[in-house]
Amino acid sequence: MTQYSEAKIGNLSPQMMQVAQREGIAEDILVKKIAAGEVVIPANRNRKSRPVGIGSSMSVKINANIGSSNLDCDPEAELDKLQLCAHYGAHAVMDLSTGGDLDAIRKRMLANTELILGTVPIYAVASKLEQQGKDILAFEADLLFDEIELQAQQGVDFMTVHAGINRWSLAAHQRDTRLLGIVSRGGSLLKRWMLHRNQENPLYEQFDRLLRICQEHDVTLSLGDGFRPGAISDASDATQIAELIVLGELVSRCRDAGVQVMVEGPGHVPFRDIDANMRLQKRLCDNAPFYVLGPLPTDFASGYDHITAAIGGALAASAGADFLCYVTPAEHLCLPTLDDVKQGIIASRIAAHIGDLARGCPGAAGIDDAISHARRKMDWETIYSLSVDPELARRRKSETSGELSDQCSMCGKLCAIKNDLKNA
Repeated sequence: MTQYSEAKIGNLSPQMMQVAQREGIAEDILVKKIAAGEVVIPANRNRKSRPVGIGSSMSVKINANIGSSNLDCDPEAELDKLQLCAHYGAHAVMDLSTGGDLDAIRKRMLANTELILGTVPIYAVASKLEQQGKDILAFEADLLFDEIELQAQQGVDFMTVHAGINRWSLAAHQRDTRLLGIVSRGGSLLKRWMLHRNQENPLYEQFDRLLRICQEHDVTLSLGDGFRPGAISDASDATQIAELIVLGELVSRCRDAGVQVMVEGPGHVPFRDIDANMRLQKRLCDNAPFYVLGPLPTDFASGYDHITAAIGGALAASAGADFLCYVTPAEHLCLPTLDDVKQGIIASRIAAHIGDLARGCPGAAGIDDAISHARRKMDWETIYSLSVDPELARRRKSETSGELSDQCSMCGKLCAIKNDLKNA
């Protein structure tokens, strides 16, 4: 049985018990939320991962994308990034590798982390065809479903599938006018294939086949936004909304089949439209957990898109997004380095925490209050330990103030807190 089907009959799984304890939520309430499809616990039954609850009443979670490319393939470096993801507090990792021995890379990642792990199976299909000197247009449905089955057997916890691109949503896209077109790799590959073959997207046409695989292994489906806007001028257009309507239909089919499901959301959205986008997704997809890339509220910040994403992600999380996919300083430019991965995770964690404060998640405000209390007492160790990056906080303080425990180099003896205490 899947986590969803267990919850539907009122059963409490070991994973649910761990999530309830970690989130500070009553077990019976968590079971009801999973049964309603408002929370998912990605947990492939073929491997042991650290259970994470994503969705309503949960703290906001973050995902880190890593993986090789055909231009930059260093499996050892990707394992280093994997360890960094755990160290700096990511809740999930997606292996988006497109270069090298993809099966071997994925197996090593699964064996070397307790974080839940996701993939985009069509990337593997396209990459394997390319290694054989073939184009994506050569793929057949069986090849894609065989890849999905293989990854499910290996233990992948959640998979992104661009099943919302069908003949109807593609027709809407072709009538639309976009500044940047399609920026999703999976979406662009499927569009080419559908137009060349004049056939329906196999992920949509054979969706029941996909559901059988996911149900057998308890793979959580992440319904990908293949038509997501990649420029803020393209946000909230007919293309995006048409796909979202189809995704709402597929959410219902997932639940009917006992399969856990979440929905992926837009990438580039003007700040003024982020709140409305979050609410529209929840409405059309019956409150399924929402997984967003960023979103990025400007296209202006190449090299600093982790900051852009943190700004958009904080608002998105406050308005209902449940799962933030990090964005690194390398976004739109190159494969991320180790430091890029760190910076992306830290920025996303800040955004998630701001969302937790807005959502009233248990314990979120207590962290801020404890830091404020520690600042009043000049309790630097507590400040370090509770901060998003304790190593950086400790280093910056020691570099500038040495061992002085009663002041920092900003104010010195003119410290406002110390003067205020003298007036108390």
